Amino acid sequence: MALLGAIADDFTGATDLASMLVAHGMRSVQLIGTPPAAFPPPEADALVIALKTRTAPLEEAVAESLRALAYLKAQGVRQVFFKYCSTFDSTDRGNIGPVADALLAALGASFALACPAFPANRRTLYLGHLFVGEALLNESGMENHPLTPMRDPNLVRVLSRQTTGRVGLVPYGVVREGAASIRAAFARLAAEGYRYAIVDAIEEAHLMAIGEAAADHPLITGGSGVAMGLPANFRRQGLLPPRLDAEALPAIEGANAVIAGSCSRATLGQIAEAEREGLPVLRLDPLHFPSAEAMAEAALAWARPLLGARPVVIAASAPPDQVRAVQARLGTEAASALIEEALARTAEGLVAQGARRLVVAGGETSGAVVARLGVQALRIGPAIDPGVPWTAASGRGPELLLALKSGNFGAPDFFRKAFALLDAQRPA
Repeated sequence: MALLGAIADDFTGATDLASMLVAHGMRSVQLIGTPPAAFPPPEADALVIALKTRTAPLEEAVAESLRALAYLKAQGVRQVFFKYCSTFDSTDRGNIGPVADALLAALGASFALACPAFPANRRTLYLGHLFVGEALLNESGMENHPLTPMRDPNLVRVLSRQTTGRVGLVPYGVVREGAASIRAAFARLAAEGYRYAIVDAIEEAHLMAIGEAAADHPLITGGSGVAMGLPANFRRQGLLPPRLDAEALPAIEGANAVIAGSCSRATLGQIAEAEREGLPVLRLDPLHFPSAEAMAEAALAWARPLLGARPVVIAASAPPDQVRAVQARLGTEAASALIEEALARTAEGLVAQGARRLVVAGGETSGAVVARLGVQALRIGPAIDPGVPWTAASGRGPELLLALKSGNFGAPDFFRKAFALLDAQRPA
């Protein structure tokens, strides 16, 4: 029986969280959407349900999250985690606050922490302000996000605009004193009628302490970083044995490919690095094609003679000025839908041509790809970079190895490292 149940608002976020849990000794399986009530859960210490609710209409996001919660409760999980992006990727009318409100109510709870910090990927919180590297969130490039532009770095203010509950702060001075100090701050805020506490964190030790302080919380909300302290809680309770094989995956051979739909700075840099390394790269411009089907057909025709041991990179990613031009011509929602459909069709075609090891960059793109491929579950394996593991996919198609990468994650040479990791783990 799983100990921890998680609900993630996008696919790469779910993988990021599951990877963190695996790294700290919890066997983790990511489920693609909420299974039917009768679906037998895979054997795992943690079940992570990947939804596509980050930019969904509010009522839909809440309803889907509550369905996921009902499934997890039926599996007997002892704690629930609501995972969202480490850049608190949500507009003032976004879904984080309302979904968290609904989950709290369904769990019969009245207080939860909120901490998207992930220092390993340079996301830190200080006095409630979210930093990406040395830049405040609203100066990090996230202010130009095509769907969820972030223009206020103060998460106490941002979350307060999304919920009817009061939002407080557990500041750095308290967090650095450790778990007992944080636990006492939670108790004070809850007693004063606060519904949420934004919690500062600038080092991994802070996240471990926050996790320990929240051992008895029915609901935890945040990025994957704060989950690193949770496995130790279950070990202290005698519920989680040592796991030496938590990240083991089967060996699957086949062609290598990258599909990129994210327009983040990190992904754009990774595509440019792939070109510098001499990998074949195809950049797709939606304005040059009459339909998603035509775009996919062009991509597959280009890739067919190149598929082999050497990765091919197919990208619909573009810098902000080009994104705005596409959105101005097609409309924001229509442009996103066109690109997602084209890349999903491309992934399906690549698999039909023998690709079995795929990197997919971008949360929305990843969601579209796994849906098109009929993936039902992902067994989480070793991390390529913080927050991005390889996974073994199972469903209605052939077995695949997938790396679903949040657009903002990964080093510049991420694509090369991803396939090198698989090659290094081949049996001699």
